[in-house]
Amino acid sequence: MKNFMTIMSLLCLCGCSVGMALSGKKEPNIGAIKVGSTRGEVEMHLGSPATSTTLADGTRIDIYEYELGNEPSAGRAVGHGVMDVLTLGLWEVVGTPIEGVQGEKRQLNITYDDSEHVKSITGTAPKKQF
Repeated sequence: MKNFMTIMSLLCLCGCSVGMALSGKKEPNIGAIKVGSTRGEVEMHLGSPATSTTLADGTRIDIYEYELGNEPSAGRAVGHGVMDVLTLGLWEVVGTPIEGVQGEKRQLNITYDDSEHVKSITGTAPKKQF
């Protein structure tokens, strides 16, 4: 009975890597954003900006954050699930950190003119993950 309870406890604890593999974010279509695009078009691809500043002349500078390389993956989730079952949940010690480092965070600085059309686009280096 004690072994059964231990196995059941381990199986209940597993699933973090599976959930993380399924909950990634789809990569934005950065190529669709160009000078002259409207702010609405940009937000359709990148979502709301992380920060936004409006200058006295009506120019607006928005900073968008996005992630590359962490799309949801049923294949990775199934792989983690199989390994969880085969190792009685011990795979989570390896699988969760693997999923934790998936993806690369980036920023995009977009300057809009006073009519909210893209005036310039500047990308930044990947953000460090610790």
